[in-house]
Amino acid sequence: MNKKTPQSLISSTLTGGLNRRRFLGTAMAAAGASALWMPGSAQAQETPNRGGTMKLGLDGGQTTDTLDPGTYAGSTMFTVAFTWGDRLVTTEPATGEALPALATSWESSSDAKTWRFKLREDVRFHDGTAFTVTDAAQTLRRHSDENSKSAALGLLADIETIEEDGKDLVVTLKNGNADLPLLFSDYHLQIQKNGGMDDPNNVIGTGPYKLESFEPGVRIAFTKNEDDWNEERGFADSVEILVMNDNTARIAALSSGRVHFINSLDPKTMGLLGRAPNVETISTPGKGFYSFLMFGDTAPFDNNDLRMALKLSINRQAMLDQVLGGYGTLGNDYPVNEAYALAPTDIEQRVYDPEEAAHYYKKSGHSGPIELRTSNAAFTGAVDAAVLFQQDAKAAGIDLQVKREPDDGYWSNVWNKKPFCASYWGGRPTQDIRYTTTQLSTSTWNDTRFKNPEFDAMLLKARAETDQEVRRDLYRKMAVMVRDTSGLILPVFNNYLNARASNLKGWVDDMGNDLSNGQVASRCWIAA
Repeated sequence: MNKKTPQSLISSTLTGGLNRRRFLGTAMAAAGASALWMPGSAQAQETPNRGGTMKLGLDGGQTTDTLDPGTYAGSTMFTVAFTWGDRLVTTEPATGEALPALATSWESSSDAKTWRFKLREDVRFHDGTAFTVTDAAQTLRRHSDENSKSAALGLLADIETIEEDGKDLVVTLKNGNADLPLLFSDYHLQIQKNGGMDDPNNVIGTGPYKLESFEPGVRIAFTKNEDDWNEERGFADSVEILVMNDNTARIAALSSGRVHFINSLDPKTMGLLGRAPNVETISTPGKGFYSFLMFGDTAPFDNNDLRMALKLSINRQAMLDQVLGGYGTLGNDYPVNEAYALAPTDIEQRVYDPEEAAHYYKKSGHSGPIELRTSNAAFTGAVDAAVLFQQDAKAAGIDLQVKREPDDGYWSNVWNKKPFCASYWGGRPTQDIRYTTTQLSTSTWNDTRFKNPEFDAMLLKARAETDQEVRRDLYRKMAVMVRDTSGLILPVFNNYLNARASNLKGWVDDMGNDLSNGQVASRCWIAA
């Protein structure tokens, strides 16, 4: 293995063109990890109580789930990832800036192609063995291998070499990427012993809890990692995640005291549950969105006139009011809102226009029914949303046929398999990661089959660009391209709606994603 020290390495705080926001983020990285675990006033003002069994009632679990973090999808496995694992980099809850985790600091070359990460030396895996640079390197090698089935493959496809230089990790890219540390905060990139090369389903990690039992789609249990390198997390003796894909069952479990926390509340129940004794509801704005996906390379959706007809025949405001109960904001058919840095703010809002939809539908030449597959496993209220879409499309002369699929297996059998379906996406740390995950031509999770060489070139250019205004302009052009030519119908961005028992303390609103960015079990504790 080549261990030659890369030339021209400079601190990323000094890279030309980086703005104050990036400077502060890197300065925090250099300062150390203490800011990560005390992100909100809740933990700063209260002394965490230790002990007890924390029980979470979560949706999004499937009998087809596996422990390989590269396969994780849905709320349950998203939370599982952060319960047993750590990434090299994490994010600040309020701003989304990169913060240290298993990497303590990083620096890049002036062209943002070569990055050096210094790693923690006081960390042990759950089996007692020491965490080393090899474990970090092997994790990245496994997920970035061209034959990998990891959902993070698209994010890491630009890696040219992964080297171990003494105790440092050195990553060299084919093209510059000013946001590389934030790529390493992706939840699939939990660091495993030897990178999971021996067995990707063997989740020997460095996180706050050790896996004890795994019943996919039913129950996942953990016990406290007594040798955790970070004392400011993992306060319970044990954690139990109970898969509850039914909204009524989750509410009953919380109301009866069977669990301490539930997610994915139906907006219709927020007011009623908020009045229940010993229960507190939580509404957190974020980057997640509800969507309907069309395969742009599959008939009849390979016709952009038909795609445009469907985009104009959905009543976004009605969906926001009736399905989300107002807990969210309107979407505009591109996967970025104002929670992202450099998000476009001047693109005309698309509205319900059945007459214009009828025009494009006639122009498309299509006739006959169009099958839309849905399930409440896709998102809370997805069946109601599909029926509302069906009713609104009738005014444009479009015959949508709604097919309700079983909740169990929806993510493995329908999403990214069938040409028109309901879907949900949580947020990503940056616009680059958001687009790389679902719009880059080569991405495993390109769930609209959007393949545009011009878009791919813009994405790569924006990735390496350190002039923020140039980057902003590129991102705007990319948003318009996705909005007007892809198979993404994005009517609404949702607030994250959760609820907790009043004795579950330490909750942190995190703009990164739902469930306190997956870290509800790590950050919260049970009051005495």
